[in-house]
Amino acid sequence: MDGRQPGGCRSTTVRRPNLRDISTGRNFPMDGNLYALSAPAADAFADFCGGNAGGPHETCVSLAALPGTDASFVIRDSKPEGAGKELRFTGSELDDFAAGWVRTRGLTL
Repeated sequence: MDGRQPGGCRSTTVRRPNLRDISTGRNFPMDGNLYALSAPAADAFADFCGGNAGGPHETCVSLAALPGTDASFVIRDSKPEGAGKELRFTGSELDDFAAGWVRTRGLTL
């Protein structure tokens, strides 16, 4: 089987990310709700800063891997108004975003 359905069409089954049980090393299919997972420790975040127009440490984007996953991440804003708010993405989602951002902004790496 090559994943084709009757009529020659490929299956449109979406592959979901896996969660890795860090105690056993086994992977389990994820239900898609990254927000149901525990948050990383505060010291797990790396800060990417620039500009400092609003004061020290107010122009940073913080990124950390979600504990227990193969490649899922949390992004936070360092501004006081963003305290306690976060976005969670799979590695694939962030890769697509980063490539689009670089292309849209005309940046080079």
